[in-house]
Amino acid sequence: MIKRLIRLAKQLLAVTWIRRVYEGTTRGLLEVGAANRVTATLFSIPGLLTFNREQFAVLRGRRDYYRNLQRARQTHVELRRNVHRLEKGMSMRPRRPVFAKDYIDETIEFYQSAVRLAATTSGSGIDNDELAWAHGVLSHYFEIVDNADPVVAKAAKRFAAAPHIVANGDSGGAVHPFARRDGAVSEVGYDGLLQLAMQRRSVRWFQDKPVPRDLIDKALLVGRQSPTACNRLPYEYLVFDDPEMVKQVASIPSGSGGYYHQIPTVVVVKGNLDSYFSPRDRHVIYIDAALSAMGFMYALETLGLASSVINWPDFEPLEMTMAGKLGLGPAERVIMLIAIGYPDPDGIIPSSTKKSLDVLRRFNELPQK
Repeated sequence: MIKRLIRLAKQLLAVTWIRRVYEGTTRGLLEVGAANRVTATLFSIPGLLTFNREQFAVLRGRRDYYRNLQRARQTHVELRRNVHRLEKGMSMRPRRPVFAKDYIDETIEFYQSAVRLAATTSGSGIDNDELAWAHGVLSHYFEIVDNADPVVAKAAKRFAAAPHIVANGDSGGAVHPFARRDGAVSEVGYDGLLQLAMQRRSVRWFQDKPVPRDLIDKALLVGRQSPTACNRLPYEYLVFDDPEMVKQVASIPSGSGGYYHQIPTVVVVKGNLDSYFSPRDRHVIYIDAALSAMGFMYALETLGLASSVINWPDFEPLEMTMAGKLGLGPAERVIMLIAIGYPDPDGIIPSSTKKSLDVLRRFNELPQK
């Protein structure tokens, strides 16, 4: 017994010594590498693969953005961006008599292309809401701007002469900017919302009960209302509820070990980098998808369902495995996975105490000069 204890103590000392050497070496290297941008560039050369997948994804996304301009698609992000810009111009105070002169002709071109591709390509599955929104905003734009301006007059004639598919989407309501007082009014108060936030916990143990697909869609109606840069919604929800497929997909992240086998439904939230023409927007997929996912998970709670976000670190072996399993292209990035199901009432959940407000927020605090 004594020999065994001595052997165990030596092993623990060896592990501690190795950890301290590793931490000391890493700290020294990072002190040098993080000194300035020049040393950071040199430091990144040996670890090129760490960021190479993201670099490749951004470049492929930009390439695909321009390739897609002449392809039939369900959604046209270039049109969505410009229509959103028009709506922002309409909502300015005071609103200028003429605005968007530098991109209105381009917007008409994008609209014409979307209508043409939808009309000439069978099965393109164009988003009806998108066309209805674009048509409504453009029509309203030409109603409120000064059509005496030659640039606007030319664009108005081009829009009037263009073929139109005025589709009736399913979102309802106005398809151009409207006064806040005319918008939807919620009956949810602060106390109810806070209670919902406290109720939502990361649940990992579920009942052996399938999740109705209509409840997933109901929750997505909430998730898609989250704010998104230029209203592009550069993400998709890949839903798996076949038991065997759920196990295959949910078992890939290392964070699902020990409980993936009993997840009823798993969602892979995927970002699309082909929504952008500039590398400056390379992180927007993560912001917009995360905002949407939070609303989605709150909605699940109201429907009697629970969820847990499965962390997805940018780790090359797992990225390759998931891309191969889902058939993802280089410009498609996994943002997160979400486990969904009816919670097991006896399942234990972490308390996950949050940081205090004094740690999380500051008011009007700037660094002293």
